[in-house]
Amino acid sequence: MQSNPSFSHSSDQSSSQWQRLLKNVGIWQGSFTQLVPQGQNLQILKDVPTEVALIPQDNGSAMRQEIRRFPPRESAQTQVLEYRALSRSTLFFENGAFSQGSTQWGPFSEFGAELGLIDGDRRLRLVQLYKASEFKQFTLIREQLKGSSAPERPPLAVEDLIGTWQGIATTQYADLQPEQSQATQLKVEKISDLSIRQTLTIPGIPAITSVGDIKGQTIFFKEGAQPVQVTLLPDGASATLPQRIASRQPFFLESGWLLNTHTRQRLIRRYDATGAWVSLTLVIEQKQ
Repeated sequence: MQSNPSFSHSSDQSSSQWQRLLKNVGIWQGSFTQLVPQGQNLQILKDVPTEVALIPQDNGSAMRQEIRRFPPRESAQTQVLEYRALSRSTLFFENGAFSQGSTQWGPFSEFGAELGLIDGDRRLRLVQLYKASEFKQFTLIREQLKGSSAPERPPLAVEDLIGTWQGIATTQYADLQPEQSQATQLKVEKISDLSIRQTLTIPGIPAITSVGDIKGQTIFFKEGAQPVQVTLLPDGASATLPQRIASRQPFFLESGWLLNTHTRQRLIRRYDATGAWVSLTLVIEQKQ
């Protein structure tokens, strides 16, 4: 969430985005957990307690961000950022959810994005990182406002996803065309202990059905030009992404968060066939 002075857009859009950033104000305590694929499951590389303070300055027209890390058996580390504008790679939603990250994918460069969801006094942020087109690692950031006693959710399980989810998808665009909202329905069925079927229905568009193979903490959807995997994570979280990004194929990065047995948020960052970032979608859905 650093500033980019070269980025300009209408003052109304800028003001709206800044007001949405302010939904994240406070001192957020939690941890940065680095996870890497290990066969069908995940291995924790590092788990570092953290504190992130977002402090408005100059009557709310500027922001001071203090990031403190407390590595085990090491001295505390502090990073301070101050800014008055948002990078062109960052967009916020009305509830404070946001994403920032690479605006262009290239086959030989490091690439990634952060997807941040918020619910009351808890936040869940997920960084997905690629190197030379191959998925490298997650950083899962679980936080709560200082002084809160809100409990962490249990690790996400396949059974949590089964059912019919009705939602509203709100999409913002990288070129700042007007925000759009539409109804969605996602039906997830368990075919067997080793596979599930999901059907996505959006008004005016043919339903999309895909079958996934369950292997450990990951569900593999192999159909289509860009196969994806859904990894089940702690705190009711999930990550959906391609294991390998293929040239000349559109793709997306997604983070999901099960807030309770019947409520879920998903944040989806989409890229087109040239590898350019095109949109960010927040889906808030309820299990029927």
